[in-house]
Amino acid sequence: MSIRFTARARRGMVALTVAAGLAVGMAGCGGSGDDKKPEATASASKGDSKDDGSNPSAQEGQSDDPLAELKGSDGLFLQVTSADRDSGGFVTVNGTLKNDSANSVTVPSALRGDETEVIAHGRSLGGATLVDSKEKKRYYVLRDTEGRPLTTTGFSILKAGEELSVFMQFPSPPASTTEVSLQLPTFSSATIKISG
Repeated sequence: MSIRFTARARRGMVALTVAAGLAVGMAGCGGSGDDKKPEATASASKGDSKDDGSNPSAQEGQSDDPLAELKGSDGLFLQVTSADRDSGGFVTVNGTLKNDSANSVTVPSALRGDETEVIAHGRSLGGATLVDSKEKKRYYVLRDTEGRPLTTTGFSILKAGEELSVFMQFPSPPASTTEVSLQLPTFSSATIKISG
């Protein structure tokens, strides 16, 4: 009988240890997700009624003179208005996607890139990259825990003369890097200066 009691006691202790470990692990995981999500949402869609980042309002910190202009096909072009580094280790690039032609233009689906995880979430600027030629590194658009790119999403057609405020969020290059090349599929590339 003492052997059975000892075996039960050991199983009980193992189960208790595993349960305590899982509880601590889940508390640790839950806290880190909550800390990051509002930060990304705040940059993505401040003052927006939707939380999906599809229609961000006018971005804070934009200057009147664009940092760069990237020309695309069919009269599309992207004016980059700011590239801000924040203390959380991110660089947020804000701008305006414009249709400068006299006709409605379907925004190319190639802008979302070719990664399966990003494609699953519809049209976006998920194919954008920052290239740090000094450090010889390429930075891709960040994704949330469900694979959604941290960039403007949900757009498809721009009418003649229409503008759309857009953003893209990337991991931050080292603080010593102040200039990077912004590359977007089907658009020309341009060098932008990171502030902050």
